[in-house]
Amino acid sequence: MTQLQAARKGIITAQMRRVAERERVSPESILEQVAKGYMVIPANVRHLAGFGDGKACLDPIGIGRAVTTKINANIGMSPVASDEKMELEKLRWAVRWGADTVMDLSTGGDLDRTREFLLSNCTVPLGTVPIYQTVQGRNVEDLTYKDFLATIEKQARQGVDYFTIHAGVLKEHLPLAAKRTAGIVSKGGSLLAKWMLHHNRQNPLYEMFDEISGLLREYDVCYSLGDGLRPGCLADATDPAQIAELRTIGELVQRAREAGVQAIVEGPGHVPFDQIAKNMQMQKEICDGAPFYVLGPVVTDIFPGYDHITSAIGATAAAYWGACFLCYVTPKEHLGLPNKDDVKQGVIAYKIAAHAADVALGLPGARDRDDEIARARAALNWEKHFELAFDPATARALHDEDLAEESDYCAMCGRQWCAERISKELPGFAAGKDPNYQPERPGRPGHSLTAEELEILARRGTLPACHRPAKPPA
Repeated sequence: MTQLQAARKGIITAQMRRVAERERVSPESILEQVAKGYMVIPANVRHLAGFGDGKACLDPIGIGRAVTTKINANIGMSPVASDEKMELEKLRWAVRWGADTVMDLSTGGDLDRTREFLLSNCTVPLGTVPIYQTVQGRNVEDLTYKDFLATIEKQARQGVDYFTIHAGVLKEHLPLAAKRTAGIVSKGGSLLAKWMLHHNRQNPLYEMFDEISGLLREYDVCYSLGDGLRPGCLADATDPAQIAELRTIGELVQRAREAGVQAIVEGPGHVPFDQIAKNMQMQKEICDGAPFYVLGPVVTDIFPGYDHITSAIGATAAAYWGACFLCYVTPKEHLGLPNKDDVKQGVIAYKIAAHAADVALGLPGARDRDDEIARARAALNWEKHFELAFDPATARALHDEDLAEESDYCAMCGRQWCAERISKELPGFAAGKDPNYQPERPGRPGHSLTAEELEILARRGTLPACHRPAKPPA
């Protein structure tokens, strides 16, 4: 029985209870959202059971508007770079910095072994795009319906929690994309377009949708209905091809629900800022409130190397206006395969986007930590400030780069010009006087930096003299 089927029968599963615990809401509210299809809990029964020998098993999450905004990190080997150990390191790094799910988008190497390796070490939902494996080592034109189904069944049996299935790209949509500036930028969408044009037939994933749903239902795999015609530049945003596919996806959402299969909907990748709200509202109406999973969107095309920033701007707006699941973008987007540090930068950018949207939406408790760090900052309590920071090591290292002692000011203004210190001294002002946030005596030496903090400063080339290793004797 899938989470959706259980919810419709009024059964609160262990996974629903866990999601309620994590979100600090009632299990009944989670059940209601899942039953309506407004929330999904991607949890393959195989992944939930674990893989023996103490291997990791899944800790379920909920994805939907009624709970906190979730983020995904993409990893995976390419035909020219990376290896299994590096991908495992990226997986662990992504989860450490706050990724709620991870997608293995490998297109090179031993895909089955890599997937098993990652799943056995993954406590968060893991997604894939099955067509990547179906086409590996073959021409897409040679693929049969059985080939597509065999890959989906194999990956479901392995324990994958959600699949990107590009079933919404129809043959009749392709002429709508023919005059686009960037064409079809989705790998899955472009492969299926090539197959359809070669065979002069409809999308096989659309034609086999009910069979695919049967396989997903058996293992409780969640659909992530792929946007194979998503815009790949601002000039192509919100065009007829994108909208036509979205309408087909709206139909598929209903068919998935009728089959008892959970479904989320993938959304556009490059959208001008002023079109984001419209795109979110359109998806909500066409897809009957199914959770919306967006890549960014990137809001300008001229900053390669910084697209974790351009897309996080769009992601914040998207999450505020209706998306509940954000796929991160790293600094390597459009340029190459991300490394471990790129993964960290992408995850943090998207944690910022998701958190900013949750605060703006007024989700219960979303702003609590912001308010705590504000009190610590006003009290000039550096230790508490670092403790409450999302990335304490970076915060402490950057502070100690200029001033390696605890004080009632920072190096930006110095003591005489420190507005927080002056405000704290003003009679009748509450700022900085909360007794629970007062620092220890200022002016004493700061704590020694950890190896991680020293590494941060070393990479910046600004390791303070007091933290530099002693020179060897002449």
